[in-house]
Amino acid sequence: MLDHVSIQCADQPDSAAFYDAVLLTIGGTRVMDFGEVVGYGVGGRPTFWIGPRTTGQGFRESHLAFAAPDRASVDAFHRAAVAAGVEVLHGPRLWPEYHDTYYAVFVRDPDGNNIEAVCHRPE
Repeated sequence: MLDHVSIQCADQPDSAAFYDAVLLTIGGTRVMDFGEVVGYGVGGRPTFWIGPRTTGQGFRESHLAFAAPDRASVDAFHRAAVAAGVEVLHGPRLWPEYHDTYYAVFVRDPDGNNIEAVCHRPE
């Protein structure tokens, strides 16, 4: 249903370094750069964009969940987030309240957004 999503960042270079590291672990890469606006995606198609904060007042937390191809990628996402020094909300684990094979990690990005990497496949 969604074609792409974009978020604004207080410190765009810090956020770009974070997303460069964590999205690589689940197969995502930096696809396009337009100065301070960066698009990430898979297969050359940008579906997630970050840019500097230019509108609005204050901060409103967003929750973004990125699909991981397998549980090892969720674990790698977690390690990359820890190495980036961000807060871990929930370490990698099964979340059976969602469904039996929902394996995910939740971290805060440099702006405080709730960022998730999730795999729906069995181990």
